[in-house]
Amino acid sequence: MPQQPQSTAYAGGFSNPPVVSAQAFRAAMNAMARPGRIEEITGAAPPHGVSVAAGSLLLTLCDPETGVYLASDVDSKALRGWLAFHTGAPIVAAEQADFALGSWASLMSLDRFRIGTPEYPDRSATLIVEVPAFDAPNAVLSGPGIKDTAKMALPGLAAFQDNAMLYPLGVDFFFTCGTQVAALPRSTQISAEA
Repeated sequence: MPQQPQSTAYAGGFSNPPVVSAQAFRAAMNAMARPGRIEEITGAAPPHGVSVAAGSLLLTLCDPETGVYLASDVDSKALRGWLAFHTGAPIVAAEQADFALGSWASLMSLDRFRIGTPEYPDRSATLIVEVPAFDAPNAVLSGPGIKDTAKMALPGLAAFQDNAMLYPLGVDFFFTCGTQVAALPRSTQISAEA
């Protein structure tokens, strides 16, 4: 197998970190505040196999204090090196993760991720789920940040409904595809699209 050039880990970061990270952070927070709404998020150029949106979230939200779990479908030497150089975030097991990245199938099962404690519900994992596309909605969302209802495509309704029943515990989700991100906080109620 050919040796990866050393410079790969150094490339692909934010071109103007203070400005670009602020824009990416705003997009991430807007997505989380308005469940189901798709936002544009750019700035990062992560290694092959990871979307711009997912890379931008990682660069924005991770630091040496945040453990990252990489599911088998995205885990690579190139991604580990890129994350280490740009964020300093340690790669950890799913059970210790603050953030987890991968496809829905590769991230399963949800019960291995931290859901917080009654005293510290914020000590839970946030999953960054890479999706091939934002498909036609199959779920109706309601709750904080949503006027009336919103609609969204979710890969497994029952798992998200079970997660919402744990509130204020549970995990939060970002969904990424290309340069787009949508979010689903644990406080959102989910029902099947009629």
